[in-house]
Amino acid sequence: MYDDILLPFDGSDGAAAALHHTAEIAHWADATIHVLFVADTTRDSVTVVEAHVVDTLVEKGEEIVEDAAKTLRTLGADYETDVIQGNPAPMIAEYAEQYGHDLIAMPTHGRAGISRYVIGSVTEKVVRLSDVPVLTMRMQPDEQLTFPYENVLVPTDGSARAVRAGEHGLSLAAALDATVHVLSVVEDDLLGLDVGSADAERQQAATDAVDDLVSAAEDRGVTDVVRHVERGTPDEVILETIEANDIHAVVMGTSGKRGTDRILLGSVAEKTARSAPVPVITVGQSE
Repeated sequence: MYDDILLPFDGSDGAAAALHHTAEIAHWADATIHVLFVADTTRDSVTVVEAHVVDTLVEKGEEIVEDAAKTLRTLGADYETDVIQGNPAPMIAEYAEQYGHDLIAMPTHGRAGISRYVIGSVTEKVVRLSDVPVLTMRMQPDEQLTFPYENVLVPTDGSARAVRAGEHGLSLAAALDATVHVLSVVEDDLLGLDVGSADAERQQAATDAVDDLVSAAEDRGVTDVVRHVERGTPDEVILETIEANDIHAVVMGTSGKRGTDRILLGSVAEKTARSAPVPVITVGQSE
């Protein structure tokens, strides 16, 4: 499923928990973890020590990736390390694509001052920019890092991006022999006036989206599938479904044009990554 996992790492407590969870995935997938520190060139980090010019962030990065390497050696994981310079978010996305990584794993809570791998900052931008799937882990007290994932939630609206994300989710579930929960949300009219054919069409579109993904699951030999067609606000319904069904991971799509202004699927993926108490894998639209 995964061969090469890129782990941007900043040494914070949240990053350490993400390191252990990523190691579990790597053990299962027989994958190599590539630990990456990006010394942020948008910040002033150069100083002079005994007449030598020193980039303090690069030096700190070397220490951080070596600490990660020690942990990975203890865990028995295959790994490589690298320290590079640049603007973190675009560099991470470009690095993953350039070196053929098939998953980026990032915590959504980090330590300011060394790197800013926090949601609303580097992690969020990587999700927006990357065509490589991004696994985000919201490092808060209620975060549930369970692996193997036994229940995988795949939200869908029937769009091409959701179908692509669904394929990734089904492949993951098949490899893990997990239960797939397929969810489509009939979003209430902004004015609360869901009457006549418009509401019926939305209901039918949601049902069709679930049917299509269930059919794709059957084609892949995934038979343990639970269907959900619900009404409400998508990100709120996703959180409710996670809680009600003991979901261990969410796989969903992003959309938008390639570049720094890539936007997320109606901001639903962004809100889910920020608030879900379980790992979220966002799958970008290849172009």
